Amino acid sequence: MARAPNYNHERRERERQKAAKKAEKAAAKAAKSERAKAEQTAESEKSEEA
Repeated sequence: MARAPNYNHERRERERQKAAKKAEKAAAKAAKSERAKAEQTAESEKSEEA
């Protein structure tokens, strides 16, 4: 016998997965931004020393 669908639970699970993926992308973007910012400051310090 097939189970009865639980649409609300399934929708919440999809939304939870989507939110987790979105948060992961945001964290990756923030990390990339931090690396770029660190490289930029390192380059500017090198140019000031020369």
